Amino acid sequence: MSHSVTTWYLEQTSPADLTPTAAPPAEQGVRIVRAETPSPEFSRFLYTAVGGDVLWTDRLGWPYARWAEHLGQPGTETWVAYERGTPAGFIEFQAQSEGAVEIVYFGLLPAFRGRRIGGHLLGHGAARAWDLAERWPGLPETKRVWLHTCSDDGPHARANYERRGFRLFDTTVTEEPLAEVPGPWPGAGPAPATAG
Repeated sequence: MSHSVTTWYLEQTSPADLTPTAAPPAEQGVRIVRAETPSPEFSRFLYTAVGGDVLWTDRLGWPYARWAEHLGQPGTETWVAYERGTPAGFIEFQAQSEGAVEIVYFGLLPAFRGRRIGGHLLGHGAARAWDLAERWPGLPETKRVWLHTCSDDGPHARANYERRGFRLFDTTVTEEPLAEVPGPWPGAGPAPATAG
């Protein structure tokens, strides 16, 4: 079985394109911190916890060494949003050729969605993609920040990117195999629909 998946490609071509958002209220205790020490265990936790209900499966089979190699590449960064000390979500981006930076993954753990954290994290992360070369001597200055999102992602994903100033530059539609939603651990995916 398969289903139709629409993928939208969005970009910013200047730091001036970025529309930041207000931080969540101070009493919410949200802070954003760069995970400066590459940790395959922590990154895999974030990947599965955020992507488990939206069909992120491409990295599930990666062995430890591949995670370590990926995270250790110059210009690859992970920024984590915490709410009162608990990881709420992350944004990962990676330097590419000719000053491009791709936001490879972005999202929140399900319990933290709808709490004004996502827009704040995305705005902060995009700003860090724009100033990436300041932290990585030898990388070219960022000239473009881009990403893709698809119809399998959350229903508000594309609109969140557009509110932060990302513009659509391409769209594709493909037929993809219908995969079981893995959840962050066996049995943790969303409850199956029941007949009413």
